[in-house]
Amino acid sequence: MFRLLRLLVGSCCRCFCSRRDLLLENLALRQQLAVFKQRKQRPTLVWLDKLFWIGMKRMWSKWKNCLVLVTPETVVRWHRLGFRSYWHWRSRYAIGGGRRRISRELRELIFQMVAENPTWGAPRIHGELLKLGFDVSERTVSRWVGRAPKMPDASRRWKTFLSNHREVIAAMDFFTVSTLAFSVLYCFFVIAHDRRRILHFNVTRHPNSFWIAQQMREAFPAEHQHEYVILDRDAKFGNEVLSAMESIELASVRTSFRSPWQNGVAERWVGSCRRDLLNHVIAFNERHLKRLLGEYVRYYHADRTHLGLQKDTPDRRKVAARIGDRRLVSMPRLGGLHHRYDLAA
Repeated sequence: MFRLLRLLVGSCCRCFCSRRDLLLENLALRQQLAVFKQRKQRPTLVWLDKLFWIGMKRMWSKWKNCLVLVTPETVVRWHRLGFRSYWHWRSRYAIGGGRRRISRELRELIFQMVAENPTWGAPRIHGELLKLGFDVSERTVSRWVGRAPKMPDASRRWKTFLSNHREVIAAMDFFTVSTLAFSVLYCFFVIAHDRRRILHFNVTRHPNSFWIAQQMREAFPAEHQHEYVILDRDAKFGNEVLSAMESIELASVRTSFRSPWQNGVAERWVGSCRRDLLNHVIAFNERHLKRLLGEYVRYYHADRTHLGLQKDTPDRRKVAARIGDRRLVSMPRLGGLHHRYDLAA
């Protein structure tokens, strides 16, 4: 700032000097600048120096003739940067200019509609907003639709897909149980995706493809609504199992290697069965384990509430009506491991 002030005072003093003195002084200054330039040390120019040369460019047509430290292209670049910065400041902080910005609530609503409805375009979203009482143009909606996340959450899309097809999907799997004599029993089950119902289960010591094929015929009668069965890549699900599934008009869907999450409904039932029953009992033999699983399946269908069914049971347990001062009745299940509570009649 002091340097610019000194330059202005010097310019006013030069107005009272003769033309010969000004020319000689100008020559002396140019010679000193030429020597300074030969030293190859580039001086630092602050923003006041840049403004000075931008002003000289606008007021003096021969401003290029006296440039030594910088090039004309540099001054032009400074001017363009200043022009861009000025309009950036004015567009952001100017009051009362431009189109009125939409509210944050409306922007989030547009993003929500785009995420929940991937096939909707700006006209459809604009129509929904008009029905909700928002006064906004379709062009504004189109601009914000373009800024929304392109792909919705993958888990949400898979959940919607499975919800629309769960009536025709079933899954099957094995899990093992150790007995009192340290032998291993194999528990086979088939579960439906729509209401998490256990369609069939059985226990064996020696599972093979022919035994599994017979279990598939028992699980799916002559007329059934299922079309797809999810199974893993266990070697027990051989050609005989696939042939049996084709004979009862079922399409097999194999999961990837070491990907139990792709058969999540079946895996979740195995976890529930272990936590509710198998972790608290010791199986003696096949007959004993099959009886325990039968009791658990009945309890699972009729009494146990399920998070995936909005706290309902697979058999749609009725809600008790609280009429008057009715007594609470506790009914043991699975030998007292669990209980069902109802209101007395």
